Amino acid sequence: VNIRTDATKSLPAFFNFGTLKPETYAVSAQLILQYDLFTGGQKIAEVSRTAAALDGAHAGELKARFAAAVLTESDYYSVLAGTELTRVARERVQRAEQQLAVARARVTAGAAVQTDSLQLQLELARARVGLLLQATDLRVARLALGSRVGSTGPVDAAPLDNVLPTDLPLTLDAAVEEAAMQGPQYRQARAAEREAAAAYRWRLGYYLPRATLTGAGIAYDNHFYPQSAKYSQLTLTVSFPLWDNFQRENGVSQARVNRDVARARRDEMERSVRRDVTAAYDGFTTARASADIAAQAVAVARESYRVQQTRYRAGATNILDLIKAQSDLDDAESGSVQARYAARLALAGLEAILGRRLYPEQR
Repeated sequence: VNIRTDATKSLPAFFNFGTLKPETYAVSAQLILQYDLFTGGQKIAEVSRTAAALDGAHAGELKARFAAAVLTESDYYSVLAGTELTRVARERVQRAEQQLAVARARVTAGAAVQTDSLQLQLELARARVGLLLQATDLRVARLALGSRVGSTGPVDAAPLDNVLPTDLPLTLDAAVEEAAMQGPQYRQARAAEREAAAAYRWRLGYYLPRATLTGAGIAYDNHFYPQSAKYSQLTLTVSFPLWDNFQRENGVSQARVNRDVARARRDEMERSVRRDVTAAYDGFTTARASADIAAQAVAVARESYRVQQTRYRAGATNILDLIKAQSDLDDAESGSVQARYAARLALAGLEAILGRRLYPEQR
């Protein structure tokens, strides 16, 4: 729809189509309505392209949301793990201080040699250094979490329960099928292919003629609003571009290449869906099993340390066995903390691939 008006002053006077006589002033007004009856299928192709672009935008939004969620959860779990590891490091220092006091008492009583207290002094120094390093890591993790959530200072993480999901609520094959159909990155790849294919069809429309229907109303006079003479026109125009310096062919060639590239990317994504889901699925199950094994290792290491501590106080073992048991307990506790949060992070990665929460009630 187009509205247009013109006002012209002519010297000398010029023929006016409204008054049908020479006039100094001539005014015209036009109302033009134009509609493309046939565009070689370009309208349908454009509708398909915009629909695919909208679907891709929705998938991209979901993908971005889960990517941000994974990064946030990673920082969140880093703070929680850092808090627990700091506790483990603090308990290591306390155990080293207690054992050093026992060793000094035994050396004073003549039940142990001087090297026992020296060995425990070395262990205490290492424990204190480890505590300092872990405290630094925790401060950095809190600052990273604060930056992630939009705070200028450190942010602490609310504690979670230590109960991990035992089994995933879907099988591996079901997860692969769901990811292929609803996974945001795979939906985005399919939408990009449909969009590129529609753009290619739109370019092909230039090889077909175009039909346009135009209706116009024109009025002439020597003043505004012109009413002296009014005319109406209805025009059907059929056009076909025979030559445009190969711009049409160049556009079609580029659109074809873009379509082929998008199709290749979609094929690659479909081939990799089972690999991606299997890696994330097995990654969680492995991390979950590792967390259970690590918890058992903590219980074994704690009992071993208790036995070695009792034996050392009774003089039935040497200081090296006690330090070894204490080191094993420290490693087991640290490994248990890391395994639990690795399992949670692996679950977040699987959810990002599927595009939904598997345990929404726990979020």
